Amino acid sequence: MSSLKTIKQELYRQCESFVDHKLKSVRKNIKELQEALQSETKSTAGDKHETGRAMLQLEREKAGNQLAEIEKTQRLLSKINIENTNETIGLGSVVYSSQANYFIAISAGELIFENEKFYAISAHTPIGQLLMQKSVGDEVVFRGNRFKIKRVL
Repeated sequence: MSSLKTIKQELYRQCESFVDHKLKSVRKNIKELQEALQSETKSTAGDKHETGRAMLQLEREKAGNQLAEIEKTQRLLSKINIENTNETIGLGSVVYSSQANYFIAISAGELIFENEKFYAISAHTPIGQLLMQKSVGDEVVFRGNRFKIKRVL
């Protein structure tokens, strides 16, 4: 089995990669919307033009909100200290349970490390809230399923 530090480093790196990918995608979208707004020329059908601009403006605002959320997620991720190990589950913990393995960080979905699945979840998700402050041997019931915490890194 890999060292604790290696597992956490790799899961953290995968979360960073997930956030970076989302950030690039949203920034590209914003740039394209900005270019579309700038290239929108006044046509003889004035109402159509204004509607088109308004729709682009709404899309740009939505993308701006997505960007703010991703930047917030990025800040949260940067606060995680993967060097820390505690007996109780907290931000940055790797949790092995009888149901699944978790990395308490950000909601990034399924991660794979050495052919083992981990679910990167936020501490604010329903399952994340149930796991926080629990320790080895504790049982958790989530959506009618009971599972036991086997290991915390």
